Amino acid sequence: MNTKQTISKRVICAVIATGLMSFCGVIVETAMNVSFPTLMQEFNVNTATVQWMTTIYLLVVAIMVPLSAILKRSFKTKQLFLSANLLFITGTILDSFAPAFPLLLLGRLVQGLGTGIALPLMFNIILEQVPLAKIGMMMGIGTLITAIAPAIGPTFGGLVATNLGWRYIFILLLPILLVSLVLGLLTIQQKNELQSFKLDLISLIFIILLFAGSIIGFSNMANFDLTIAGAFLMGIIGLVGLIIRSNHTSNPIIDLHTFKNKSFSGHAVSFFIFQLISLGLSFIVPNYIQLVNDNTATVAGLIVLPGALLGAIFAPFSGRILDHFGPRLPILLGSAFTLISLICFSLFSMHLFNWLILIIYVLLMAGAGLSFGNIMTNGLKQLQNKQQSDGNAILNTLQQFAGAVGTSIVAAIISHSQAVSHRSFATATALGSQHAFIFLLILSIIEISILIIVLNKYQSSH
Repeated sequence: MNTKQTISKRVICAVIATGLMSFCGVIVETAMNVSFPTLMQEFNVNTATVQWMTTIYLLVVAIMVPLSAILKRSFKTKQLFLSANLLFITGTILDSFAPAFPLLLLGRLVQGLGTGIALPLMFNIILEQVPLAKIGMMMGIGTLITAIAPAIGPTFGGLVATNLGWRYIFILLLPILLVSLVLGLLTIQQKNELQSFKLDLISLIFIILLFAGSIIGFSNMANFDLTIAGAFLMGIIGLVGLIIRSNHTSNPIIDLHTFKNKSFSGHAVSFFIFQLISLGLSFIVPNYIQLVNDNTATVAGLIVLPGALLGAIFAPFSGRILDHFGPRLPILLGSAFTLISLICFSLFSMHLFNWLILIIYVLLMAGAGLSFGNIMTNGLKQLQNKQQSDGNAILNTLQQFAGAVGTSIVAAIISHSQAVSHRSFATATALGSQHAFIFLLILSIIEISILIIVLNKYQSSH
């Protein structure tokens, strides 16, 4: 760990380089959602098929992220960065010019490989090369990328798809990726010593089963049948197999013993719930604005944009609060903002005017900016240095998995209301949104309760 109290310009540029790549990976995920109707018409595919644009990407990212701890030990940081960037550029070019839907899916798969390597890389650089007293601020900057990009995505996607065409969602990312590539090659340094590490193929198979089964199951749970039940069963087999295998091998892909640290586990569960809530809301709110309030995707994106920008401002600021005053203040204050926002959404859900959505969403994103990155930072502080790459891999994996789970559950709740309600489609959507808000509110109460317990223990031990 660097003992100096200043962050070198080289390290800042390295974080920016990996951060830009991660930003592209996350923003394109939500930006593409608004173009699904156009893709269905252009490539003559149905809703279930076009959904694979998101599912295949999430699946590959979720499989790649757990491998990050091994990749970090086995390959130079610059090699990993170069591989991730070139993979993402290749996938982006494929999608920019894909003449058929299968090639479009292939491009998303290749992008997923790049993002899966890039996401943990940014946090590993921060943990290794930033002084301890400045880690909160830099982790705040890092997490704002993955927390704010989903909120900006619909605005970006809506504006670009409406004015330039959906292919430009990918084309406009290429200059950013090239800047990231040049900056990273010039500034990324190697700090950790490499180790020879043999990949445990059995663990890898269980990881693939876990995430393939879980993500396919959750992504299609609105149309539950025996096939989807089989997918969930496959996910459970993968999880049980991975736990058993990890406890009986000397070189696990990801060290699950990290969860024996109860303080880290509490932070990890809270982090998962917080991300599930955030991604769930990023699905509900734009859909409500369009389907209930009868506005365009562009208007929906513009309404959530002020909140997203405020969250971006708060994230590094909240990291500085953690560095100076400890974790309790920013984490619990931010979680309280989130809880209040969900109470408001639940109470007014049948009559959410656009101006009211804007106000509540600003409060919500202020809460996310204050607490989200700090939950991750303080969680990793509970681990020894040698466990940090595994902890980082676990949290990034949970973050990706929470995105798939959160979006799928709230989509299923709203779809069920639309299907069974005898009211108008708009009213049925509002009612389904109300049920989804209440579900997320219950999760928020659980999350803040866990945080109070672990932070009280943290305070008493320091």
